[in-house]
Amino acid sequence: MYFCFNYLRMKQISILLLKLIIFWLIFFAFARCVFILYHYTYFSEVDFLQILSIFPNALYLDFSTVCYILAFPVLLFTVYYLYPKKWINNLIFSVNGIFIVLYSLITTAELGIYSEWKSKLSSKVFRYFENPDEIYNSVSTSTFFLLLLIFIIQLMLGLGISKKWIFKLNPIKPAKFYNAILFILFSFSILLIGARGGVGQIPITQSNSYFSKHNIVNLTAVNSGWNIIKSINQNYVALNQNPFNYFDENEANRIVDKIYKTDLDSTIHLLKNKKPNIVLIILEGWSADLIESLGGEKGITPNFRSFEKRGILFSQIYSSGTRSEEGMSNIFSAFPSYPLSVITRQPDKFAKLPSIVKLVKENKYSSLFLFGGDLSYGNMKGFLYFNQFDKILEKTNFNKKYPLGKLGIHDEFMYPEFVKEVNKLKQPFLGSFYILSTHSPYDIPSFKKNIQWPEIEKEYVNAVYYADSCLGNFIKNVENEKWFKNTLFILVSDHSHSSYRKTESWSKSYQHIPMLMFGDVIKEEYQGTQCAKYGSQIDLANTVMTQLNLNTNTFKWSKNLLNPTTANFAYYSCENGFGWVCPEGYYFYDYTLNQFLENSIPVEKRDSLEKIGKSYIQKVYTEFLNF
Repeated sequence: MYFCFNYLRMKQISILLLKLIIFWLIFFAFARCVFILYHYTYFSEVDFLQILSIFPNALYLDFSTVCYILAFPVLLFTVYYLYPKKWINNLIFSVNGIFIVLYSLITTAELGIYSEWKSKLSSKVFRYFENPDEIYNSVSTSTFFLLLLIFIIQLMLGLGISKKWIFKLNPIKPAKFYNAILFILFSFSILLIGARGGVGQIPITQSNSYFSKHNIVNLTAVNSGWNIIKSINQNYVALNQNPFNYFDENEANRIVDKIYKTDLDSTIHLLKNKKPNIVLIILEGWSADLIESLGGEKGITPNFRSFEKRGILFSQIYSSGTRSEEGMSNIFSAFPSYPLSVITRQPDKFAKLPSIVKLVKENKYSSLFLFGGDLSYGNMKGFLYFNQFDKILEKTNFNKKYPLGKLGIHDEFMYPEFVKEVNKLKQPFLGSFYILSTHSPYDIPSFKKNIQWPEIEKEYVNAVYYADSCLGNFIKNVENEKWFKNTLFILVSDHSHSSYRKTESWSKSYQHIPMLMFGDVIKEEYQGTQCAKYGSQIDLANTVMTQLNLNTNTFKWSKNLLNPTTANFAYYSCENGFGWVCPEGYYFYDYTLNQFLENSIPVEKRDSLEKIGKSYIQKVYTEFLNF
């Protein structure tokens, strides 16, 4: 800029702008270093050269982000150029300081959520501000204060360096108006080109920073500020129009309707009678990697394995969503998850959903939902009341009796309460218990075995071992109850979780979850068997309600997994896209990058199966918008 205008008075401002650019690029790099050090275990399989390569590959989005940040300060610089007063310089410093605070908050929050979400911070985080204590309770106290310390250090370094190194201006004389106009035109031209990522036809996206097969490497390279603003913008747009509009609506409907069409009802009938009690245990964040029969290591869930001998294990179930509140709508309303939003947080929309609870109530079932935590998270309480459970109990109903963890009361104390409440129910009943102890911060009570072998997620694995032992004690304690022999027990995970396998959050193996039905009410010839039909939690509704001879027409997204003629596929969604699993293979499509991150479908079948997956998510989201 100094050479463009050739005025001595411009030298200081030009240098200040250059310093601001350098400052922000260094500040972004520093935040990345903190992330890499904080999550060093996740980088254990990454070559050191790739880690170093993060920084040059990050420059694309970093410089774009700097250009956005400098837009308002450049306006103020123009005013300062015409009217060089100290208070304007102070105002520019304050504006820059606000950006430092915001970026420090974003990157510190990502340190805390990565272990759970395996993704960058997105617009979904604002939904949790409705219950800020959820953020605090989801991490251990020591972790919370460590993150707070990191935030303060990052903030103080940013503010201190910018104040001492950048915002020291010597007095200058006011410039002429036309010089100021030239300055702002030139400056904004540079900022616009930089923010867009150049003058090419395609503007910059997150994919400009992707270069590695390791997802954590790519996520680290993506600028956190740029990413969340993009996510907010996409979410705003997505509330008004379908971002997954790939085909003509009639064609998409035809494709989806075809895969759900079943000409023959050849359902396998498992039950000895058509009106059993149902005990539904929702396993918080259980991954298939915890289950020996699903490819997990031996010894983590021995009680679950023993129950397999008494029922039928569904071996190809994939979590439709990634969060607990999504799991609720998947299980009780059989509505698929989708990126960008969660239907349980929108009462005007979830009021349009069907409900297995309402259906069994119409058939004289009593019902109960019990949870040792706070159901206000994710608006789960509102959704569960919509389902019309006869009785809903949570932490506040019990917390005077038992010691509390950060999230609530642990499983060993809540199972006896569940039994007490179930014994009050009139048969037949639907009793649902949502376990708590396998949610971070895993501040579980001490127990006999401490599993030492995982390199990462050791606390999670041990929490699952604890939860499994509590589950085993529960079944042992109810075997003599009068309702036991006529009860179908269902164990299903609400979503998956990162495990010792270190798989990517969007991958098929990460989304793989357990689902098991067992009990004396199951015919002997089906006990100890497996069903290998591909599906998700949304298929639980049709599968179980069909066993009860109930009408499942309202659950149009749910398949009967025990009907061999139903289509064999599973759909799942993550923050940035969707996956499709079928006998031919699987793929995951990242709609933000407009590319397949993995695709194992044979080449000759890719076009047709990719079209089915895109039609599926298009129709799901269209229905969501129309609710």
